[in-house]
Amino acid sequence: MKQSDFLVIGSGVAGLFCALAVADRGTVNVVTKRGGSDTNTNLAQGGIAAVLGDDDSFELHISDTLECGAGLCRRDVVDMAVRAGPDRISDLIELGVEFSVENGRPALGREGGHSARRIVHSKDWTGRAIQKVLIQRAIEHPNIRFFQNHMAVGLLKDRHLKKGQSGKPDTVYGAYILEADNNQIEAFVARRTVLATGGAGKVYLYTSNPDVATGDGIAMAYRAGARVANLEFVQFHPTCLYHPDAKSFLLSETLRGEGGILRREGGYAFMPDYHAKGDLAPRDIVARAIDREMKIAGAKCAYLDMTHIDARRIKQRFPNIYTRCFELGIDITATPIPVVPATHYFCGGVDVDAFGRTSLSRLFALGEVCHSGLHGANRLASNSLLEAVVYARRAADNLLSDSGLTDEPIPEALPWDEEHTEVLPESVIVDHDWDESRRVMWDYVGIVRNDTRLDIARERMLQLKSTVEALYWKCRLTQDLLELRNIILVGELVIRSAQSRKESRGLHYTESYLERNDDFRTDTILSIDAA
Repeated sequence: MKQSDFLVIGSGVAGLFCALAVADRGTVNVVTKRGGSDTNTNLAQGGIAAVLGDDDSFELHISDTLECGAGLCRRDVVDMAVRAGPDRISDLIELGVEFSVENGRPALGREGGHSARRIVHSKDWTGRAIQKVLIQRAIEHPNIRFFQNHMAVGLLKDRHLKKGQSGKPDTVYGAYILEADNNQIEAFVARRTVLATGGAGKVYLYTSNPDVATGDGIAMAYRAGARVANLEFVQFHPTCLYHPDAKSFLLSETLRGEGGILRREGGYAFMPDYHAKGDLAPRDIVARAIDREMKIAGAKCAYLDMTHIDARRIKQRFPNIYTRCFELGIDITATPIPVVPATHYFCGGVDVDAFGRTSLSRLFALGEVCHSGLHGANRLASNSLLEAVVYARRAADNLLSDSGLTDEPIPEALPWDEEHTEVLPESVIVDHDWDESRRVMWDYVGIVRNDTRLDIARERMLQLKSTVEALYWKCRLTQDLLELRNIILVGELVIRSAQSRKESRGLHYTESYLERNDDFRTDTILSIDAA
């Protein structure tokens, strides 16, 4: 058993920012499923939305966020997060993050849905620049210990404590953690636990997310009895590179912010047909427009045209994108880029309050794994990293204000019991169900939905769930089996959430209910008794 004052599960910007903020107060164990940089943060190209420009204002940023969120943003959360943005940018600069600069000030980009330039960036690898600095600072801190290649299995509740230990219901005491290298499971016990596990893009067949994004935090929190919210709102990024040798390579929305134009194969610019802002329309509208154009034409992709923009400007502003495309034989300064939508971001997640606290005592959730209410029914571009740093700071402030925190005894947990389990007989079972579950989600619960597809999807996911749950209780656990179990549960929760919303709003677009209905202007909440 490993003990610490704080257990942080995940090593993206939310988890590390929080860990650094509390580390002077106590010991921190940071658990990460792969390497420390295998995160959605590391792949984030665009930047962080923050009001720093002379022609911008908090009111404009708030208005853009609310409009994009289609009536489901929590207004107080939006106001708080937007106003905190500039201070969190200053925090990152103080830690050593180097953002792009123009005339001695942070350079500001623009993305879809924004009415002003407010995207603070480090060229087109902003996430990587932030990740590198935060990891280095965390490694240097004497109170932070890293555990790479460690995957969380489940959260520790009172029933997992040794006899005689004083535990309380609906309270989290850490987590059971699988060390992937030797398949051994150990209890990581802590006074406070922070879920920062990122998103769940791998629930779908095609995604911009890394392989680690299997919805682990959402699944664990739900099984432990926490409330989850608004999981029907899955954001599909409009422009991923369509190329057989490119594995889900994202083409940042800032390409369109700098003047990129979406076109059909014949060259027609179609976005003005769908929205007054044309190529700078919110992501949900752009993704549906591309999906529709592809279906009408029977095309495999659309095209993002940058050829009318000065080549030097493109190479300077987007060196990562330019280089990667050039390696694949596409000179984006001379040739339109083939693009398709792909699963990108979960606007729903573990429901939290304004300090990142979940419905379970001593459990916090930060970053994409959480539902804070900032994004509503559709996330405004580059508000995700903003949410991550704002909530990490607020959670840390809440933890640091708890005067009795370090006086609490750390309980002892029961060891993980695998005495009567057997080795998984055939990996083909996991491989098959992994492929089938993700294809079901892509085909039936994608950009455009309807009741018939959702009914089919739920039936198939429940069949898969039954098979995998039997394996979970029968076999010795592996990372592959755990990830499969999690993506199937999260997929089922997405389907159930989508079925309960009898309207089209934001990212949830259903042919069965094409209009917005304000009877459903409320969050979709799912929870179970602890199991």
